[in-house]
Order: sequence, then C-alpha cells, then structure tokens
Amino acid sequence: MKKKNILKGVLFVGIGASIYGMLATFVKMAYHDGYTTSEVTTSQFVLGLLGLLILNFIQTITSKQKLSTPSGKEIKMLMLAGTSLGCTSLFYYIAVQYIAVSIAIVLLMQSVWFSVVVESFLTKKLPNARKIVSVVIVLLGTILATNLINMDIELDWHGIFWGLLAAASYTLTMFTSNTLATHLPVLRKSIVMLSGGSIVIFAFLFFAQIGPMYSDGLKSIYLNFTENTQHIHSFDYSILWTYGFALAIFGTIIPPILFNIGFPNAGLGLGSIVSSLELPVSVTMAYVLLGEKVELIQWMGIILILFAIVLMNLPSKKGFIVAEVS
Repeated sequence: MKKKNILKGVLFVGIGASIYGMLATFVKMAYHDGYTTSEVTTSQFVLGLLGLLILNFIQTITSKQKLSTPSGKEIKMLMLAGTSLGCTSLFYYIAVQYIAVSIAIVLLMQSVWFSVVVESFLTKKLPNARKIVSVVIVLLGTILATNLINMDIELDWHGIFWGLLAAASYTLTMFTSNTLATHLPVLRKSIVMLSGGSIVIFAFLFFAQIGPMYSDGLKSIYLNFTENTQHIHSFDYSILWTYGFALAIFGTIIPPILFNIGFPNAGLGLGSIVSSLELPVSVTMAYVLLGEKVELIQWMGIILILFAIVLMNLPSKKGFIVAEVS
C-alpha cells in the first residue's frame, strides 16, 4: 500500500511538472501574436482564480466533513507569501521577452542552489559536502546549458536579470508553500495565495499598460525601466479566450493541485527529483513548437543540472537503513 502511494505521488508530481514546463512556450506564442506581459499574466491569474473558486465551491458542497478555514492571521501570511507567486510568473514572463525559453527555464532552475543558500541562512548551518558538490554541478551545468562557452552567443542582460529574479522569487514560493497553513485544504490555500499574487499582477497591469496610456511620464519610466519594445495599447480582452484559459489551466490550477496531492505521497526529496522534469519538458516544447535551436552542449548542461538535483535529494545510506528497519 505504501509503495502504491509513493507511485501515485510520483505520477502526480511528474504530470504537474510536465504541464508546468509547457507554460513558457504558450507565453512566447502569445508574445508572437502581439499580446503584452500584463495581458498574459492578468488573464492567467484572473481565470485561474475564477477556476479555483468554482472548484472550491464544488468541494465545499460535496464534502462529507467540514473543511478547515484560514484564520485572519493565516490569510494575511498566505496573501503575503502569494505575492512571491505573482512575482515568479511576472519575472519569468518578462525574461522570456528577451531570451529563449530554453535559457529562461535554466535560469529559473537556479532556485535549486538558491534554496540551499536560504536553508543554510535559516538554519545557521553550512550545507553538507553533497549539497556543495551539487551546487557546483548546477553552476557548471548552467554554463553549458546557456552555451556561455560559445563566445559568439549574445545573451540579453535584461533576460538574465529577470530570469534570476524569477528564480529567487520561486525559491521563496517553495519555502512558504511547504511551511504555511499546511492544515488547510489545497484549494482554499491556493485561492488565498493566488489572491496575494493577483495584487502584484494588477499593480503591474496599471504600471505597464493602463497608467502609460494616460500619463506620458509613467510611460517614459516604464519603457526606460524595461526597454520593452511591446506597443502600449488598451487591454486586449481576446487574450482571455485565446491563451488565457490554457495559461490558467496549465499554470495556476492543475500543477499546484497535483503538487499538493503528489508531494505528501512521494516525499519532498523524491518529489523534488521528479519535479525537475519541468526542465527537459520546457526545452523540448520550445524546440518543437517554437523552433528554438538547442545545441548538444546545452543538452549536456541540462543533464548535469538534473543529475545535481537527483544527487542533492537522494537519501543518505543511513536513511535507507532506517527505512528498511522500520
């Protein structure tokens, strides 16, 4: 029965990671069709929040037992934590404007070693030798995966900056998601966190699209800040039925639900290994649908990063012995 639950957890986490890995490709396709970052993120969060509210309503009326509700303090904490969720999507999608999806996902995966640094800071303990080796392998894999060895390649520093910022925000999201209000049902917790993320998204919508339409000063600040070449225009509501539905389903509804079901069964270590499927899926999708060129050396770098994630999350030999005895 225990093995069956682990297999179930691995399956859910793997499917969730694979679906999430498709997201950046859809974002890039939306950009090609003329939609802006604010339109993409707003449609994803609005439709995602609406979808979760509907699912939560169905769960509430069909549940045979009373579901836990968050306290006022927990709502504030979850909404604050949810801002990192909004920032992750926003920073990641801005990065995709400037660099290839295959490069952006590699930068996002720097959260692997960012989390080691944060964990070390919080516990006030130096990471063990295996984690240090894993971090070195990730950095080496990143050099190969971004093809920095090829001196002819030009990486827009804007994309690198926003990609690393997305990784930092993603690290914060992972830590807060696994520690705050763990007693709450998945849907209710997701709704509150997504509400916090929506505040960030709506603020960006005003700053990037609504405000600049009425203020030349705000338009100048925005363009100088991002060097964004996208044309500023009134909100295009067609994004809701062209890409918004897919972005909401694949970005804010299905993966979080699958992760919250899968991780408790698979365990954090094994779950983290399986969730790294997001990296090769994202690169493959970009190669197939966007025609992005991925060199052999980049695939070698991706394999190194995946190896480092496995190495970092493998249980110790002592852990194996304890598991066998118990």
